[in-house]
Amino acid sequence: MPILPPLPALAAGHGRAVLLGADGAIAQVKPGLVSKQLGNATALVVHGPATLQRLGNPAINVLDLLELFAFVCPAQSLAPTPAGLARALDIEIPASLEESAATLAEMAEILLARLEAGKDTPLNRDAAGLAARMGGQGWGWAPYVLAALGQPAARPDGMAMRLWKRLPKWEETAPRPPPSAHPVTSAQARARLATLLGPGAEQRPAQADYASAVTEAFAPRIHEDHPHAVIAEAGTGTGKTLGYLAPASIWAEQNKGAVWISTFTRHLQRQIEQEAKRLPANVKVVLRKGRENYLCLLNYEDASSVDRYAIPLGLISRWAIVSADGDLFGGDLPGWFPELFGGALLAQIADRRGECIHAACPHFYCCVIERVVRNAREAELVIANHALVMAQSVWGGLDDDYVPTRYVFDEGHHIFDAADSAFAVELSGSAMAELRRWLLGAEGTRSRARGLAKRLEDIIADDKLAVGKVEAVRHAAKALPAPMFSTRLDPELTAGENQAEMFLRALRIQARARATENDLLGAMGFEVDLHPTNPDLLPVAEKLSVALEILRQALTALRDYFLDRLDEEAGLLDEPTTQRLEGVTRSLKRRGIDPVTSWRRILDGLPNAAAPGERPARIEFLRLEREAGMDRDVALLSHMLDPTEAFTQSIAVPAHGLLITSATLRDGADAETAWENAEARTGTTHLASPAIRAAFDSPFDYAERTRIVLVSDVNGQDMGQLAGAYQALFQASGGGGLGLFTAISRLKAVQARIAPKLEEAGIPLYAQHVDAMDNATLVDIFRAEEHSCLLGTDAMRDGVDIPGNALRLVVFERTPWPRPDILHRVRRTHLSHGVPKNYDDAIVRLRLRQAFGRLIRRADDKGVFVLLDRQVPSRLFSAFPEGAPIIRSGLAEAVQGIKRFLAS
Repeated sequence: MPILPPLPALAAGHGRAVLLGADGAIAQVKPGLVSKQLGNATALVVHGPATLQRLGNPAINVLDLLELFAFVCPAQSLAPTPAGLARALDIEIPASLEESAATLAEMAEILLARLEAGKDTPLNRDAAGLAARMGGQGWGWAPYVLAALGQPAARPDGMAMRLWKRLPKWEETAPRPPPSAHPVTSAQARARLATLLGPGAEQRPAQADYASAVTEAFAPRIHEDHPHAVIAEAGTGTGKTLGYLAPASIWAEQNKGAVWISTFTRHLQRQIEQEAKRLPANVKVVLRKGRENYLCLLNYEDASSVDRYAIPLGLISRWAIVSADGDLFGGDLPGWFPELFGGALLAQIADRRGECIHAACPHFYCCVIERVVRNAREAELVIANHALVMAQSVWGGLDDDYVPTRYVFDEGHHIFDAADSAFAVELSGSAMAELRRWLLGAEGTRSRARGLAKRLEDIIADDKLAVGKVEAVRHAAKALPAPMFSTRLDPELTAGENQAEMFLRALRIQARARATENDLLGAMGFEVDLHPTNPDLLPVAEKLSVALEILRQALTALRDYFLDRLDEEAGLLDEPTTQRLEGVTRSLKRRGIDPVTSWRRILDGLPNAAAPGERPARIEFLRLEREAGMDRDVALLSHMLDPTEAFTQSIAVPAHGLLITSATLRDGADAETAWENAEARTGTTHLASPAIRAAFDSPFDYAERTRIVLVSDVNGQDMGQLAGAYQALFQASGGGGLGLFTAISRLKAVQARIAPKLEEAGIPLYAQHVDAMDNATLVDIFRAEEHSCLLGTDAMRDGVDIPGNALRLVVFERTPWPRPDILHRVRRTHLSHGVPKNYDDAIVRLRLRQAFGRLIRRADDKGVFVLLDRQVPSRLFSAFPEGAPIIRSGLAEAVQGIKRFLAS
């Protein structure tokens, strides 16, 4: 018997939408009249924000089936469209807007029936009280969920939100002994690979050769500071993931240690995790991210007291009970969840602000973050990311000061960029104000941010000496920018003796003085050179440096006091207090002492600028942040000229062995130059002993399976022509097209012109920065809907793995030259061996190679790569695989050629 009453249903595309009335009649939704057509009724939809956006954001009531799915099927994901939901529920997939609208009620009934069938399971023990609580705050699904659970009169149960009561507790274990150092032989690696592949698997000789070659990264270290480094390029289709998992897992097993596998993208982290499921059961694999990615139960408890959060937090509580690891960002919480409720809430309930109180937290022993950390300590393979690994090197180790000795860096072509981000220093109003907030807490605001004194009250309450040291920190912190500092950036409107704000005002004066007229008239932020500095800047910088030194000394004195307690009272402190003090000393160093020390280093170095033309160790410049044409912040940024030097010294040199691998490492006019460039981009050129080189070609037949088309008659500066080209190409391929852009404004202009026309042709178009969905959700939809197309920028170029017919066309709107900013200007001058053009070209070829690499993921894939740039120089063609046909033609000829090729 149906639980839902007859309800209208809405399905919206670009420029067209349909409404299924409660009486079963289908009507076209007229522009601007959906509110009138729907009246006071509530309509079923899939992905409410996206649907409403396409309808012009009318004020109507909707019931989003994604919310019901999240309640009934927590920690499961799907492409958030009617077709995606139908696929997840294993029913016939709707092929039109009309069919989509007609299917929504059926899908809702299926979900409610599943809930009814599982009402007595442990997961649903508190489901009725939770649904009633959510219903009390306006959740439209509540009465239907309660009916399915057989408890239509259930009352709101506040206990149902107490997630920490449902989660298991973790247990402490003994510290792990150091690993031994037995090597992995070539025969061992090949045998393990064969086991992972299983009998009857496709034979790929290059994969076995790759597994054999990378065993060198697991050899015993012979000399201090001389790690065994292997740099291996494995063309797409080689099978490098299983190729390195084989020797890595053997080394971890036989040496009782851990190998850390690092990637640049979240997508590849999850992909490796899936591949690792083939490993023997005794090989423990843990996916590890920074603490800020995980649910914090204390922050969740704070947020759950706010009534307006009852609906999303009710769904979060359902998810957390079954989640594999409590990862809010890129884990098993659906990527579309923050699209429904706003991303700010997830940031609020994550450990994003570095305020963890560790053992003083009432939820410490069921903390999902602590569980992940402890699981990683016991794992044989830890799948991390470049950002976390490099942050660890900046901090000097993990939460327990553990430093791995063996690494695999997949997506190794991103090491330069990841190191650039990790080892850069930003001295800005927002960075300093964040430290002040961390130390002082909320100052006259409604924020629940806890300051240092509040976080430490449990361990300093009866300790007058410690209280005095905390007060010294609090007093020194008042030299940092106060709340609302951005309103005081203009020296003509404000005055004051806050040393940090005086410095920011001086920076702003210089930034505006060095800016162009277009910079000042524009709405966006801009960058200018720091040197030579304005005469008025150095005196205020010196005053700020003095104030920061006072703060550093106060923080150091407090940290030293706690370290002394740990030493002197080692036999008296209980375990929770010991863990609490250890956590505090780490936080004081990482969040306070280290950044303050870096800021002072910048300030004290201002008088010592490199002479014009001299090779600088660091690149320093100013960035004025603007919003709607108003100045909001100013930053002094300091980047290493070559950040791989820091990567090498802090990570590679202390390691015993590391593998750096990617499908795109080499670039150069000849083999030796190509390897030298790869070593420069990955930092292995700075090692005392040379890295072992290995290269394996892709097994794919690019000559047969691909075409590269350079369109010569489209004016990329004419948005009409550019949009027309994209429309024609996407229609020629019948969908399955990925359009890549170098500028968001150009993407939006093309999307607005072609989306309705493609919709009429039966080709749904999705777009990054346009649709109310994050990148992962857009890719999921694109992968699931074979005839859809997707527009995106850089994030879509890397780490997107869509095998099969869902991706058969990649269109780049123009040659992806590097952004001509200050960082690039200095690096192309000093890192190009005297030929700046070569430095530019290498970056472009890498980007083209990565974009082309999205196209062919399996041997039977077929696809076309199109570049809409009539001025692309032929010297860039080496980015493409040898033998892949490169065709220059007009647009009309290209369209016909694509049709013929994909149909053949």
